[in-house]
Amino acid sequence: MGPGSLLVAAPGLLDPNFKRTVVYIVEHRERGSLGVVLNRPSEVAVRDVLPAWAALASDPNAVFVGGPVEGETALCLAAVRTGQDPARVAGLVPVRGPVALVDLDTDPVALTDRLRGLRVFAGYSGWDEGQLVGEIERGDWIVVPALPDDVLTQRDTGLWGHVLRRQGVPLALLATFPVDVRQN
Repeated sequence: MGPGSLLVAAPGLLDPNFKRTVVYIVEHRERGSLGVVLNRPSEVAVRDVLPAWAALASDPNAVFVGGPVEGETALCLAAVRTGQDPARVAGLVPVRGPVALVDLDTDPVALTDRLRGLRVFAGYSGWDEGQLVGEIERGDWIVVPALPDDVLTQRDTGLWGHVLRRQGVPLALLATFPVDVRQN
């Protein structure tokens, strides 16, 4: 597992911060891991908090809840257009492939022609050294590769099932797991 991986919450993970979430891993190192939840849009529009970036934000044009840590901190992920190298674009920090972190102090106009879209997150999901590995071993998370479009998807509410279904059997079967097993 490394940057650009997805953590898909196992059906049995009931922590309200992470139930049925898909987390994009931005950084995974020995000292800890950092990611953002891709499928939790908030009621706050990007234009209300970062108006200069609103035109570049992908639909839905909302700030997403990236996780329970530092909810006042804004993180921004973007996907660059074909032919662009995020390592060569000022204001971007490469994560994996066409996906990069955006320095929100950069002039958005300078990035307009270079990005396919971006997503703004309030807060993030973080794990201390060894914590995430323990949660994966316990079966709380399923680790799968991300596609660049996962970061920009409009499927925010259906992303959990969509990511599981594209893994094939047996993981695809988890997508049919009822939210409440008493309804089964």
